[in-house]
Amino acid sequence: MLLFMDMLGHAQLERVEPLNWWVGFNNTQLQLLVKHPNISEAIPSILYKGVTVKKVHKADSPNYLFIDLEIDKTTKAGTFDIVFKFKNGNEIKQPYQFKARPKPAENYVGFNSSDAVYLMTPDRFANGDPSNDINQSLLEKNIDRTNDYARHGGDIKGITNHLDYIEDLGFTAIWPCPLLINDMPQSSYHGYAMTDFYEIDPRFGTLTDYIELSHAAEKKGIKLIMDQVANHCGIEHWWMKDLPFKDWVNYQKNYEDNKANWNDKVTITSNHRRTTNQDRYASKNDHKEMVNGWFVSGMPDLNQRNPFMATYIIQNSIWWIETAGLGGIRQDTYPYPDKDFMSQWAGAIMNEYPKFSIVGEEWSTNPLLIGYWQKGADNKDGYQSNLKSPMDFAMQHQIVNGLNERESWDTGLIKMYEGLANDFYYATPKDIMIFPDNHDMSRIFTQLKEDVTNTKMALSYILTLPRIPQIYYGTEILMNDTAKPGDHGLIRTDFPGGWQGDAVNAFTGEGLNDAQKDMQSFMKKVLNYRKTSKAIHDGKTIHFAPFIGTYLLFRIIDGETVAVIINKNDSPITINLKRYDEIGLKGKTLKNIVTNETFVWKDDMVLNSKGITILSTKI
Repeated sequence: MLLFMDMLGHAQLERVEPLNWWVGFNNTQLQLLVKHPNISEAIPSILYKGVTVKKVHKADSPNYLFIDLEIDKTTKAGTFDIVFKFKNGNEIKQPYQFKARPKPAENYVGFNSSDAVYLMTPDRFANGDPSNDINQSLLEKNIDRTNDYARHGGDIKGITNHLDYIEDLGFTAIWPCPLLINDMPQSSYHGYAMTDFYEIDPRFGTLTDYIELSHAAEKKGIKLIMDQVANHCGIEHWWMKDLPFKDWVNYQKNYEDNKANWNDKVTITSNHRRTTNQDRYASKNDHKEMVNGWFVSGMPDLNQRNPFMATYIIQNSIWWIETAGLGGIRQDTYPYPDKDFMSQWAGAIMNEYPKFSIVGEEWSTNPLLIGYWQKGADNKDGYQSNLKSPMDFAMQHQIVNGLNERESWDTGLIKMYEGLANDFYYATPKDIMIFPDNHDMSRIFTQLKEDVTNTKMALSYILTLPRIPQIYYGTEILMNDTAKPGDHGLIRTDFPGGWQGDAVNAFTGEGLNDAQKDMQSFMKKVLNYRKTSKAIHDGKTIHFAPFIGTYLLFRIIDGETVAVIINKNDSPITINLKRYDEIGLKGKTLKNIVTNETFVWKDDMVLNSKGITILSTKI
């Protein structure tokens, strides 16, 4: 029998996951995945006060055991041995640790409408430690900054080193795309094809680096959001070489019968028809193909209906919350896994962390589909997701259309007005995440045809809506993908200044053109105002139907009114402010939060040119 020995002479099993656990959870049950050659022949036992082996499950593979533990409320933190005894008299002692929880559950406070989230692709943001760029033990061994789909060398320390920049811009949360290992032969930089759910990719750094990032961010009042994937893994995941059960992944027999020549011809991929989750008329076949199908040929679809898989994913999420002190989770491809499991997953997390936050990706421009996934939705099928925050792809779409289109009765700004009017359907609109773009879609500057003024209008509107805003790195310096719109490698361009020797450094401003510097300054002013604006965080929202090429939105709370004025007219225009008398601003002095100029709200206002004006009664 192959044994793995530690320095004290204890035999070490190949894998025990979770890697450790904590005492003091509401849920007193823990299920351990144990992997080791022929471990199913062993009987495990534990002699530790307050810990009971309730049940041992054999898998289809002889190399796995799943052990159900009951952890008494009085159990103390400590390390103990799990003893595995074999029929031939051999035994393996596996040390396992229960830790004391680092902080109370109520201190895990997630993101909310007072936050602004900075999204980044870590491989493309900044290279803080060039020594980890190349790892010869991994399948993709090299870096090549000239190749948009290769590794470029950005890492965790690169993020940590530039927290001052992120804080100075006015962001209060960071969302790095996944940092777990993707030991894939190519295009492993993006992070969404995980090959071990408990290991940081060594090209990004170490677990210690990740924890240090969390602690450093927390000291600056910045929350760390972890990007997680419950739907799929990478095809090079360690368990794909020895799957524990016959139904661990969807269409598993198809994969096992064809793995020697696995490609798109034999892959059963998703039809991506996400509406089948809600459609009362959907065929069983369409729904099965959507939920069970692999996301792509290189990403096996996990079967969350297998109860051991379900428990594994839930425990993994909780392990990362405790280990890194997370301020939130972003869950990828939210409608693709089994939806009953997703309700169970989110519910299990919120049961342990009542003030936590989870945002789920539902890429749909239909607000009915987005609203379905939010906690508190009045769904006809009775479904309750336990998900606080879906993503507002619908509003993003309307903002782009509204600013790109010519003004008429049913085009232009009316799209934004009517898009926001759809909030009547959402359970809690201010908990939804809004964004101008992200790592999967064209940059907003490209979507808006490289119109700087329209880009400022889009960003200002997003940052003042009753929402949680997310901004993708580089938006503040007008990064674009105009050369190849929609190309993922180009969308995720290196942030200038993140690499030693870069001719342009956006962190310091060196080499930026005037338009980039202006946008950076503009974003900084709006974000930093937003950071302390109770009206934007929690205020009442009133907007007026677009009129003669203008659209006004107000955010109001006791002592503070914010007026957002969008003007698409190229020539000077005078607007009659009596139309907005119900807001109660007449005679009041307001300050332009970008220019610091003051304005007394009287009977009319002259708007000299196309653009955005944000006024506040906070002087």
